[in-house]
Amino acid sequence: MIQKPLGTGFGARTTAAEVLAGVDLTGRLAIVTGGYSGIGLAATRALTQAGAHVVVPARRPEAAREAAEVDELDLADLDSVRRFAERFLASGRGIDILIAGAGIMAAPETRVGPGWESHFAVNHLGHFALVNLLWPAIAPGARVVVVSSAGHQLSPIRWDDIHFDRGYDRWLAYAQSKTANALFAVQLDVLGRARARAFSLHPGAILTPLQRHLDTADMVAAGWIDEHGNPADPSFKTPEQGAATQVWAATSPRLDGLGGLYCEDCDIAEPTDSTEMIAGVRDHAVDPAEAERLWALSAELTGINAF
Repeated sequence: MIQKPLGTGFGARTTAAEVLAGVDLTGRLAIVTGGYSGIGLAATRALTQAGAHVVVPARRPEAAREAAEVDELDLADLDSVRRFAERFLASGRGIDILIAGAGIMAAPETRVGPGWESHFAVNHLGHFALVNLLWPAIAPGARVVVVSSAGHQLSPIRWDDIHFDRGYDRWLAYAQSKTANALFAVQLDVLGRARARAFSLHPGAILTPLQRHLDTADMVAAGWIDEHGNPADPSFKTPEQGAATQVWAATSPRLDGLGGLYCEDCDIAEPTDSTEMIAGVRDHAVDPAEAERLWALSAELTGINAF
């Protein structure tokens, strides 16, 4: 699939509400992981206002009161993922939009499940399991949207040490998981395109609870905020702007017949060779062979594969 912008007329400052202006999602059901805070909450609000019924899985359901419907889900726990999927499948409803947006960033070294590195487990494997378990409910013509990041530019899949058993780096762990998010969308689109299409995206830089593992000094040093905690980087988006690309990828007719693409600023992203977390997508995040290899590994690790 060719990474070439469509010229949508939208941009970095477009909001989710502007993307959905005039769009009627009445009767559509969306699942949004991470839909209770930050850009996920902004996406939930925009989809709901456009008429969609939004289900928000949350590790702490009490934190997701603004959602149309809440159910318990811990992406770090495959048993929790299975229970959520079983409950949803038992409802007999179809899924028109699935946004895989929950995640962690720059967390301290943590092991979950059978010793998996937490970023890879939560950001990728949990969503891999969730989408595969929910696949029987995915409606014809549905969209699966996986929230990646420009952070993918910092690392391909570390095939020789995926779980950082030989030394931990919190930013490389995050970066690898974001590459995995993009590759997941590539292979899901290959396998599932007869029923649904898949996309990944960079939402932009936004100050949200995703930065919970960074202290003020970290963010001042990065130039994100000033010493008083105020935003210092003019390129940062609001949560409503950060949610725009995911709702665009989930609903835009401009993407009909397309899939497996990495998007940003409400358009398809261009290729880049950057290692500095700027615009564009690196080859290692959209490589079909890497995507197929990652799918096989993910299926082996989780014991789950709808295909």
